[in-house]
Amino acid sequence: MAGKSLTVAVIGGGIGGAAAALALLQRGFDVHVYEQTRAIREVGAGIVLTPNVTRLLQQLGLGPDLEKRGIALAAWRQRRWDDGRTLLCTPLDTSGRVPTFYTVHRADLLSMLTGRLRPERVHIDHRLAGLTDRGERVDMEFANGATASADIVVGADGIHSTVRGILFGAEQPSYTGCVAYRGLVPVERIADLDLPPESQLWMGPGKHFVHYPVSAGRLVNFACLIDHEAWTKESWNERGEVKDAVAAYEGWHPQVRALIGAVDETFIWGLFDRAPLTRWSVNRVTLLGDACHPMLPFMAQGAAQAIEDGAALAAVLSAADDVPAALRRYESLRLPRTARIQNVARGNKARNHLPDGPEQRARDAAMAAGEANWSIGASAWVYDHDASDVSADGESSVQLP
Repeated sequence: MAGKSLTVAVIGGGIGGAAAALALLQRGFDVHVYEQTRAIREVGAGIVLTPNVTRLLQQLGLGPDLEKRGIALAAWRQRRWDDGRTLLCTPLDTSGRVPTFYTVHRADLLSMLTGRLRPERVHIDHRLAGLTDRGERVDMEFANGATASADIVVGADGIHSTVRGILFGAEQPSYTGCVAYRGLVPVERIADLDLPPESQLWMGPGKHFVHYPVSAGRLVNFACLIDHEAWTKESWNERGEVKDAVAAYEGWHPQVRALIGAVDETFIWGLFDRAPLTRWSVNRVTLLGDACHPMLPFMAQGAAQAIEDGAALAAVLSAADDVPAALRRYESLRLPRTARIQNVARGNKARNHLPDGPEQRARDAAMAAGEANWSIGASAWVYDHDASDVSADGESSVQLP
């Protein structure tokens, strides 16, 4: 299909949408991105990029940008909540010879991606209002009065996706019983902690804590994940109280409390879960990223799977002559994998939050012995995957959870 100059409209200019646009452009498609906001920007803070996604970003030509603006992690460390004892530590290759683990600020990653899109291909202030399937084309209407038409429409418009709503109706997310605080700390404020270039996850009763460097080492990103009985609003932009976050970690190791207390502001959001969709596509319209498989932040795979989607979609479309059939193949390749990752991420919350007792001691012993099935080695099925290689049979044997 490459070379036929088929037009692809990507609805949403976030990380997933921008990465998909670049992958499609690389394959010869005529791509335009439609973003609802007046400026493309990324909310949130840090992000961990695992080898399955750094591989794809390198294919898009972003390797030098990652080396300049990201941090190649030296280790992935998991620690006990009160005394800081290391439960499991995996050294990581920082030589650059193989795809590795990077951390970046989400805004930096989005800037890397959108910086490679020509301005005339990005249309801001275009909030999708409607889709009309004409059989061979799809017409789009936007809230600003503009219209457009494309051979293929990709809904990369996030957890509150308009495209998903048009295709499949309203969703019913469920609250997980967990809230998250996030924050960014200038490194000079915590110089006395002498933090290594690692991603560290602290596990304790009813909560866990993650931190790692971003922005070329100028900032430390942290996230507090805390069991909480009730929450109603799903948003990344609700301001939280630093004192409340510090209080939630009463009795925890001084390093954890020092990191939280050094921040100027923090944001809080409730974590909501969704069952995997049974399909993503209708004729010439499909979904990508959080629009079809939002991930709980317990496996560092939310953005990674969105970027994988774009790589797989571009590869499938470039090798096919029938658009609807190609979108069905894309779905058959991607849906089982993302559903499995959603399920594993959901389970990680429970093991991270175990109260001290027999289950916790068994978990810690398994980690110390290198037998834990959540170690990096046991996650090779995630990290070794190349989503741009779609040569295998598209019908996966993985069962939906």
